[in-house]
Formats: sequence, C-alpha cells, structure tokens
Amino acid sequence: MSKLDPLFSSELAQAESRHVRRRLRTATAAPAGRIEMGGAPALNFSSNDYLGLSKHPLLIERSREWAARHGASAQASRLVCGNLDLHEQVEAKLARLKGTEAALLLASGWQANAAVLPALLRAAQGQGDVQVYADKLNHASLHHGCQAAGVKQIRFRHNDLDHLEALLAARAGADAPPAVRFIVTESVFSMDGDRTDVARLAALADRYNAFVYLDEAHATGVLGPRGMGLAGLAPGRIDLAMGTFSKALGGFGAYVAGSRALCDYLVNACSGFIYTTALPPAVLGAMDAALDLVPTLDAERARLAASGDRLRAALREQGLDTADSSTQIVPAMVGEAARAMALAANLEQRGLLAVAIRPPTVPAGTSRLRIALSAAHRDADIDRLIAGLAAALA
Repeated sequence: MSKLDPLFSSELAQAESRHVRRRLRTATAAPAGRIEMGGAPALNFSSNDYLGLSKHPLLIERSREWAARHGASAQASRLVCGNLDLHEQVEAKLARLKGTEAALLLASGWQANAAVLPALLRAAQGQGDVQVYADKLNHASLHHGCQAAGVKQIRFRHNDLDHLEALLAARAGADAPPAVRFIVTESVFSMDGDRTDVARLAALADRYNAFVYLDEAHATGVLGPRGMGLAGLAPGRIDLAMGTFSKALGGFGAYVAGSRALCDYLVNACSGFIYTTALPPAVLGAMDAALDLVPTLDAERARLAASGDRLRAALREQGLDTADSSTQIVPAMVGEAARAMALAANLEQRGLLAVAIRPPTVPAGTSRLRIALSAAHRDADIDRLIAGLAAALA
C-alpha cells in the first residue's frame, strides 16, 4: 500500500460516478479484423490496423529475420552506439517514399509529438514572438508538446481554415512585431475521421510564412499518393510530416520526415530521440516490410474507402450522426458517456467490438462509438455491424 492510496481510490470513485473510469481488458490474438476479449470472439471495429498488416506474413518474417541476425536490442541510444545500419536503411526508404530529404525514427507517436515540438519551439524562441496556431481538437500529444515548451497556443476552430486564416491575418499586419509562426494540425483526426484540406493549409502557410507541423498518424498507409499520407498533396510545402508505424503500417514506432537540416537538428535537440534506447531490430524489420508493401495496396485502400462510405450512409439512415467523417474512422455520435457505454456493451454481446470513447478523450457531450474499419473486413462483416447497430438501437 502506498501513502497516497486513499487519494487514488477517491479519484477512481469520482471517475466511476462520471462513467469515465477506464479498466484494462485482456485481448487474445486473432486474425486481422477479429479479436477475442475475455475469451469471447468478436469482429474488431476498434483497432487501428487499417490495412490488416499486423498479421501480414512479410512483416512477421522480416521482423523475425532481423531479430535473428542482429539481436533483440539495439543496446544503446543512437547517439551512443545504438545507431544500426538498419535504422538508416529504414529512414532512407521512408524519405524516398515521402518525397523528403530525410526522415528520423522515434519510439511512438506520443513521444514524437511530445518531444519534437518543444525542440522546434525552443529553436524559434530567439527569433521573435513564437505563435503556434493549433486545431482545437488536436491529439493530446500535440497539446502536450506545446505546453512542454511553455508556448501558449492560438487555437482555431476544428478544421476551420477560414478561422485559421483570420487569426493569422490579425497578427500579421505591417505594424506587427517580428514573429515565427507554426501551424500544428492533423491530416486525419483520430476521433472524428475528418481530414484537413492540406493543399489549402500549405497555401496559407506560404502566404503567412508559417512552419507546418502535420500529424499523419491516421493517414499514413491509407491516404495520399501511394498511401504515404496527405502531405503528398502539397509536395515540398509541408515542413514536417509526422506519422506512425503502429496503425495502418501494422507495427510499432513513429517518424518525422522533412529537410536534412531539420532531422539533423532533431538528432541534436530532441530529448525523445537523444535520451532513449534505439528501436530494436525486430521492430525495424516490420517497418521495412510495411514500407515495401504499402505502395502496392491501392486495391485495399479502395475497399477501405468504399466500406467507410457504405457504413456512413447506413448509420445516417439509422439516425446516427457521423460528423464530417470521410475516412476509415467513422464516429457514431451518441452524446452522453453512459449511453455510449451501454451501446458498446450491447454490441459486444452480439460479437461486435466498437469501443465507446468518452471525455476527456473527446469533449463533454460528444461521447461516441469510434468505429475503425480495416481492409481485412469483408462486406459480410460490415453487414453484420450495420445489423447489430440497428438491433442495439431498436
């Protein structure tokens, strides 16, 4: 027993009363698009394995092969003696696919955003007023990165580039003091499934000389030229694209892609890169295999997009709001946390896992089922989900 257990217990009781307490549940391995929770099989509509690559034999084999050849660990941070040729091989391949001068691997999407943003903002602080324009519904890791740098965000309404432009213009007059501007946003928003107009975003950044930090965690593998993200719709105009290997790419880890000077600076200034053991060979092998596969998966991306369109139409017919979703992430907006939890439990009894998302992950009053589709889902799986939702709502 710790000295603060009474405090912890009180906090948990309060969370329980608000229907926002979380508990870990044990999942058992199953084929892509499926899961076993507590021994009960279900169709999995909550995974970020958007292309089903986590079970792909090429990722598994290359992960096994690189671990057997190079060992279980990189043994040190990359600046000490953990910089394997494998890291550089994956980074070079990634940069070629992203169309950037360089790329840099990091341990996770959270670590990337929470550590890269402070490094960038520190560099800018000696150049004038630092202005960070951030989407109101950015991922928590992006907000954390700005807070860690001690920079106050100028938040624009969610995915409202007109509002962003108005905020930029208001601070960019002839009499305005010198400023370094950053625009921090996501290309696909993880809870709403909507996407940013990246071409217009890049045009605004050019007009106001703003550095663009674009989180592509949920676009990488799924959208854009060759599935390499929406930054590809504005080639050469997105200063930094961040993404992950842990979602559509089926593995683990994260990256940033941009100029050579940017990546070299981060090697010297990003705490999340400097002070951590390098990614291990098994993880790198899965990354490498995913980068070989993703450009070849246009048919899977087309099937995924069609499933999303079909599901959105069906949910709207059932009276459920799907917000502005246009991707493989389809929110079924419910409102109150208790109702969302009850609906998710009803679906799970029908063999359908669609986890309820509640505050603080989403704003109060916007609890939802976050339905995440995969290319591993077949038409019959989508049929079963639609029928299950209709029955649960009846």
